[in-house]
Amino acid sequence: MTSTEPGGGLSSIVPGDAVSLLLRDLVHERTGVYFEPDRLGSMLEKLEPRARATRCQSFLDYFYVLKYDERGDQEWHRVMDAFSVQETYFWREADQIQAFVKRIVPAWFAGSDRPLRVWSAACATGEEPYSLAIALLENGWGNHPVEILASDASEAALAKAAAGIYRERSFRALPSSLREKYFAPRGEHWAINPEIARRVTFRWANLVALDALPDVAAVQVIFCRNVFIYFSPQSIKQVVNAFAERLPAGGHLFVGASESLLKITDLFDLEEIDGAFAYVRNSVRR
Repeated sequence: MTSTEPGGGLSSIVPGDAVSLLLRDLVHERTGVYFEPDRLGSMLEKLEPRARATRCQSFLDYFYVLKYDERGDQEWHRVMDAFSVQETYFWREADQIQAFVKRIVPAWFAGSDRPLRVWSAACATGEEPYSLAIALLENGWGNHPVEILASDASEAALAKAAAGIYRERSFRALPSSLREKYFAPRGEHWAINPEIARRVTFRWANLVALDALPDVAAVQVIFCRNVFIYFSPQSIKQVVNAFAERLPAGGHLFVGASESLLKITDLFDLEEIDGAFAYVRNSVRR
């Protein structure tokens, strides 16, 4: 194995050898992210800067840091940053957002005066939870008690979300009238209106270790979209079971349009709501 001398690299191991498989399995266990054999090279590329930063001489050294070293817990946060996919935008899969504000929210407040708790479970840089807040205001629910919790496993992504500064590409699906209404130009970027920002609470969370996030002990709606495409079926089932523990019967789970839970769980029923699909928590218990 090569050292970290300038011009050298740690990637002299080939994807599929014993060390890369050890790393792959450890990453899968701790994060839920699963790298297929043809993507092991991509995994190593993402990890190499972190191995260098921790002064490791090899990927095997880095494996020991992650698994046994006292620095490991904090280093996992950097691994999450390295694996973070921050490609998202406002009003993504807007049919689900509309189903939420036009059907689920009215139904909740027709039968309860308690706060409606919504969790954006993989919020990346914040476009999803801010879209929910905007939709609530646009549909007349701004004065109702709706609590929006947003979490992500990447501290870097959460910092961007809290800053609320966005580039043009984040607005490719948002009507221009809403951008003018809820954002202020800041050079070549746009800043979220403080009225929207204060409606969202951000937290760090690892979806495969949710016991560390007491804020979501009970919620009524969960958005977890375009995350499971990176997870193994085993990890998806683990996370979906954790979601089911936090949702009451009748609670809603929204996943990405390309993601299906039909072969993963019997704890949810698929339901169409005005052309959008949601998984509804049933009364089945594990």
